[in-house]
Amino acid sequence: MPKIVDHEKQKQRVAEAAWRVIREEGMEQATVRKIAEEAGMSVGSLRYYFSSQSELFAFSMNLVSERVKERIRSISFSGPSRESMKLLLKELLPMDEEKRFEGEVWFAFTAKALSDKSLLSLSQQVYRELRSVMALIINSLVDQGLALPDLNAELETERLYALIDGLAIHGTLEPGQVTPDLMENIVTAHLKSICKAERTSENG
Repeated sequence: MPKIVDHEKQKQRVAEAAWRVIREEGMEQATVRKIAEEAGMSVGSLRYYFSSQSELFAFSMNLVSERVKERIRSISFSGPSRESMKLLLKELLPMDEEKRFEGEVWFAFTAKALSDKSLLSLSQQVYRELRSVMALIINSLVDQGLALPDLNAELETERLYALIDGLAIHGTLEPGQVTPDLMENIVTAHLKSICKAERTSENG
């Protein structure tokens, strides 16, 4: 029987190899040859899945975003909405080694996007999606009556977007200083600052 190869899984395996090379050696050293070697295949085999380095980079960059989306979709939301929003926001931050790894790779790609137009549109799309998530969170808090009265939803969307993006960057670049505990405390404090005081009991 001929061996059946899952085309999509093979592409993901190559992309993950690209992530490792980028993290360990930098974007400039992430040649097709090195990525193929890391993936345990020949350059010719890699070319079967990706016709160019740009195509490989675009797929690899998009895969980072898709992994984050998968985690968000898998969250089981329960309890107070403010806690649910915090859970969602934590998935966007480098709270553990896996997420920090993804962050390092993502920021390497976004830097590359400044000079590679094939990556720029993808980078812009992902950041638009991130801003949409921030708007969803703020509007959810407003709609459920949890936000402070007369909250400027548009301004708070931009403020939350800037906060999460900044924490993601510094949590990735300075993990010893911007720790997971610190990031969680900052997110908790920020949500508290834009929400009404939580009731301590049903009669409170």
